[in-house]
Parts: sequence; structure tokens; C-alpha cells
Amino acid sequence: MKVWVDHFSTYIYQKRGFYYFSRRVPKDVQPLHGKQRIVLALNTRSRAKALKHSQAVRRIFTTVKAVINLAITEHRLDIRNAFSAIYMPEAESKKRVSIPVETISQIQQSCMEHDDDMRWLIALISDTGMRLAEAAGLHVDDIKLDEDIPYADIKPHPWRSLKTKGRQRQVPLVGASLWAAQRIKANASSCFAFPRYTNNSRCNANSVSNALNKWLHANLRKDIVIHGFRHAMRDRLRAVSCPSEMIDQIGGWSSRKVGEGYGGGYSVLQTKQWMTRSQLNQNQGRTL
Repeated sequence: MKVWVDHFSTYIYQKRGFYYFSRRVPKDVQPLHGKQRIVLALNTRSRAKALKHSQAVRRIFTTVKAVINLAITEHRLDIRNAFSAIYMPEAESKKRVSIPVETISQIQQSCMEHDDDMRWLIALISDTGMRLAEAAGLHVDDIKLDEDIPYADIKPHPWRSLKTKGRQRQVPLVGASLWAAQRIKANASSCFAFPRYTNNSRCNANSVSNALNKWLHANLRKDIVIHGFRHAMRDRLRAVSCPSEMIDQIGGWSSRKVGEGYGGGYSVLQTKQWMTRSQLNQNQGRTL
């Protein structure tokens, strides 16, 4: 029986309906690997999912290349990195949808009606723009409600690290996020804000993402995902003419200017003022 195999330029191919990833092993390392090609089953019939999965092999490849470059430099080896000349094209990416403010209001109202830990997590993210892992990995003591300005202290923990120093920040709690923080503290049964997803060794952000997106799709809109709150927060701050440097600090985004790395940054009071403006702007949008 003839089996049709379709090849694509993104190093994935389809066989019997399922997608596979395939790349040639550089000749310099073929004797160590024992094979001329790497072939991985992506276990999906969806081209979009296959492209997404194939990009995870790309991230690993980039890390391997960097490690080898470091070893060559550190040991002053007179050799060439066998991976340096390999080109890996970007996958076709689908732009994430920024959640409209009217939809955010509907989501927040639904969260308050359900009033459970999953909805507290969504509400916490909705008016702070925190990354999912940042919120899910919070220690209860990271939530500061007794301060003059309530805020979430985002810092690294053994169970959830932060990739860059800029991600460590204090995010004011306003609107639905303040409500969620109060519910978390009032119902705390563990040192973790979300013990369902976090323990002493890890924060299972992938499991959280799947569960929350499933609920959003089933009850609200199928074209939004939990990460869309971060896109929406940036749009909401832009809508009130918030300075880009302030936006970057609130969201923990990497600064694009060298000068912005100097100094201590904005205070919690200053960040709250802009977040409150974005909150008022959203409330005004509800009544229009």
C-alpha cells in the first residue's frame, strides 16, 4: 500500500494524517548521534498545532547552540560550532486576541458569581495584566492587603522562577484584581495562593492555562485565551495615554531603551494612578 507523505518548508511532514518533525543532523555530530536525521512524532492532525509543537524543538535548539558557544569561548577551543550555520525558519504564528473591555467586564462579573479559586485567578490577572505563572505561583504573603496601597509582590520562588530581573515588581491591586486578592486571603488554606496548581517544587502553569481557557471558550468567547488579558492591559494603558516606560514596568515587559534601566523605577503609588485610570476608562466603556 502506498503511503502519501506531504513535506512542508517548516520541517514538518504529514504521514497517514499525522504530523512529524524532521531535521538533518549536522555532519560534524552525526557520529555521536548515530543517525542522519531527527524525526519526532507531533501526535496531531492539526497543522496549526504541529507548527506550534515544532517551534518547541526550535527553542531547545537555540539553547543547545548557546551552550556550545559558551563552552567554546570558555575553553578557548579552536573549533566551529556545528549548529551555528543551521537556519530554522519562523513558524506561521496566529496573533493573540486582545480581550475587549466589554468582554473583560463580562468575565469579571461571571468570576464574582462563581466565586471559586479558578475564577479568583482569572480576576486577579484581569486587572493586573500579570502572566499566568506569576499569578498562579504567588505565595499568600506576596499579596499585600494591609499596605496603604494594596499590591502583589511578584518575585522569584523555588517553585516559580522569573526569567529576568525586570519581571520582579510590585503590581497595585485594583478593581476585580483587588476583589480576587481579598477572596484568596480570606479563604487561604495553604501558604500558596493557588495550592491546586502550586506546591513546594513547581507551579503547573500549563495545567492552569488549559483549564482556564477551556472555561473561557465554553462560557464566553472561543477566540480569546487567558494570555489575552496581558495584551488587553497594554491596550487599556495606551488608551489613557500611559507612558510606555510605565506600561513596561506594570507588565514586567523588557525595556527597549538603555536609559530606562537606570534608577529605581516608578513607585507603587504612581503605577496605581495609571492602573486606576485604565480601570475608570473601562467602567466608562460599560455605560456607552
